[in-house]
Amino acid sequence: MESQLTAIDFTDFYTIGYIFLFLSGIIFVRYLVASGLYHLFFFEFLKKTFEERFLRKKPLKRTQLFKEIYWSFLSGLIFAATGLLMYFLYIKGFSTIYLGISDYSIAYIPISVFIFLLVQDAYYYWFHRWMHLPKVYKYLHLIHHKSVYSSVLTSFAFHPFETIFQAVFLPMIIMILPLHIYALTAALVIMTISATINHGGVEIYPSGKFGLWLRKWFIGATHHDFHHRKFNYNFGLYFTFWDRLMKTEFEK
Repeated sequence: MESQLTAIDFTDFYTIGYIFLFLSGIIFVRYLVASGLYHLFFFEFLKKTFEERFLRKKPLKRTQLFKEIYWSFLSGLIFAATGLLMYFLYIKGFSTIYLGISDYSIAYIPISVFIFLLVQDAYYYWFHRWMHLPKVYKYLHLIHHKSVYSSVLTSFAFHPFETIFQAVFLPMIIMILPLHIYALTAALVIMTISATINHGGVEIYPSGKFGLWLRKWFIGATHHDFHHRKFNYNFGLYFTFWDRLMKTEFEK
């Protein structure tokens, strides 16, 4: 693999505009396809198996779903701009992204993904709690919480100001934490999967001891559903330990 990705001319505004529109389209279509497939899989194909695990009994109103798609479209634009910023930082040498596996050990790749998730989880927990302050909430987080019962489409539905605060973590982390391009890709995929699971409206973690262990340490649909309905509990992103440590976890 080459040691450097092909650079683009950031003074060529037409090219940058085309790339921005292309990225926006890819991000938004990926969101719709992933959300749609997830919903079909659990609510249609495996409905009989998971029906007892549905977190809501009635279908959501179409007005909520259309609003979630609208806000998600705006989020897609912001994440596309963030992707361009990350690429700019990379080609200008301001990021720690690397392409050669030999630059660090192979074992470091999964370790760096785990560090990425830990740091993002801490960032999001405290940022999330800050957004729930009354003077902040109505400007940033209210839009997301209008979905009292969340759906797969809720996973991307944020006010643009909130999306910016979420997205800014990505260019910051790539300037600090060395990440192979595979590690960065894996982290972004995990972000998408986690957000979909947490908002999907169906508890997919298995029952039994393994399922209990998963729910103890990892945030799933039930954990995050309580946040949407109980409001001042369950602020974490991936892991439950911040909520446990700060006594903000709500358990049924």
